Parts: sequence; C-alpha cells; structure tokens
Amino acid sequence: MFFKENDSAGVRRVEGVHEGRGAIQIRSFFDGKSRLGTRFHVWELDPGTSEGTHTHEEEGALEEIYYFTQGRGRMWIGDDRLDVSAGDAILVPAGVPHGFENNGTSPLRVVLFFGKPQLDQSAS
Repeated sequence: MFFKENDSAGVRRVEGVHEGRGAIQIRSFFDGKSRLGTRFHVWELDPGTSEGTHTHEEEGALEEIYYFTQGRGRMWIGDDRLDVSAGDAILVPAGVPHGFENNGTSPLRVVLFFGKPQLDQSAS
C-alpha cells in the first residue's frame, strides 16, 4: 500500500499565521496517514506576507526544518536575522523564537517538516 498526494491536496489560506501579515497558502501532505512523527507542509507567501515571531515550548515543543524552494525572504531566529532564498535549509530547535517574511518581489515557497524532538538518549 502507498499514498500519493499532489499540490492540490489539503490547500488552505490562513490569515495572520502567528500574528504575521497577510495570508499564507498552506498545503498539508499525508496528514493522518504518515506515522513518522513529523508533519510535511508546503507554504507559499506573496510579497509582504510573513509568519509572525513565535516559540514552540513545553507541551507544544516542536523542532522545524524550513527548506526554501522559490523566492527570497528574511528569517529571524532568536537575535539573528538572515536572508534566505531557494536552496537554503534552516533548522530551528524547539524553544527558539523565530519567524520569516517574503521581502522579495515574487512568491516565496518553503517546505516545512516539523515534529516533537526526540530526547537525546546519550545525555542519560
């Protein structure tokens, strides 16, 4: 058995993600099907759109991987600010404030993988 989905699967427009500006087009893949413990989304932001600053902590702790596939943007992680563009991958550990925006002139497309981090077994 296998599952196949495409860009038209699970598409929704979400206004003010984490109190950011504008609406983000979010595509969710394999929700309720995958047992990996991670979620897989593709987000598209029009110029001027942002995901607001937020932190995943305690019960809601998530680790996130952002992989930018199209466009240009700016990301903030803790006190750092960095430019991002197609081909960049960013890992944001749980508990670190972060967000990003499309500060370019064309859509910004990003693949997100996120889930609860596993405990470090070597620290025991």
